Amino acid sequence: MDLQMTLAVGTGLLALGVFAGWRGARPPNPHRGPRLIPWRFIMVLATAGVVLMAVHAVNLLGFTTGRR
Repeated sequence: MDLQMTLAVGTGLLALGVFAGWRGARPPNPHRGPRLIPWRFIMVLATAGVVLMAVHAVNLLGFTTGRR
């Protein structure tokens, strides 16, 4: 992936993480039944993806991360 695609995917994952965090923080509504989507788990996965995209972007900029 090039730098523009990495930043676009990272931005999309960030937006998904913020949205899932907002939905996961809302109080449950017992009249509508249980939540069928695990919003907090989606938030954690999106945040992990943002971290991976950030590391990939730093590598594309020429810095070495990890072991040599």
